[in-house]
Amino acid sequence: MARTTPGVTRDRLLTEAVRLFASKGYDATSVADIQVACGLTAGSGALYKHFPSKGALLEAAVQRNLELMTLRNRETVAEAPADPREALRLMASVVWSVIEGDRDLIRIMLREYHGFSELFERMWQSVIATLYREAAQWIRAQGADVADPEATAAVLISSLTYYPLLNILIGHTPGDLEADRFLDAWVEHAARSLEAGSAR
Repeated sequence: MARTTPGVTRDRLLTEAVRLFASKGYDATSVADIQVACGLTAGSGALYKHFPSKGALLEAAVQRNLELMTLRNRETVAEAPADPREALRLMASVVWSVIEGDRDLIRIMLREYHGFSELFERMWQSVIATLYREAAQWIRAQGADVADPEATAAVLISSLTYYPLLNILIGHTPGDLEADRFLDAWVEHAARSLEAGSAR
């Protein structure tokens, strides 16, 4: 039997809860399951010292994801190399890294969306604000004369994110390509698209 462990952190509870929600489902995961996964006794009530409910815990996990994503995005934009191809490769690696780090949360969002539509809608709106809009601003800053920077950013990001998301969903990648081959082609395609826009 698990014993009560003093000092279990809020982050540990979040991490274990997300893992269990992703593997078992939100409804099938009890507060006791989360506490045991953290090394606590099932009836310790320790979770409630940090979160008023299981739903509040899920909301906090989403918020943690958004804060990390916003921070990583700002750091990437600030550190972007002057060379467009190098900048595109850095941006792509950061996007993939964030998605890979949030595999469980993505699975939860896809599985539990209808039960928490408002929560995940806020998550989506934050993704638009921090990723799509800043990508469009970066495209403008390159001097690329594309007709619609927002749509161009959406096309580039959607094709980039499709690779890890498909892998998470079904265990395959587009064309069953290795990551390096896909990324090389994506960077080349994105760079040429921006160059073509600049040349018009």
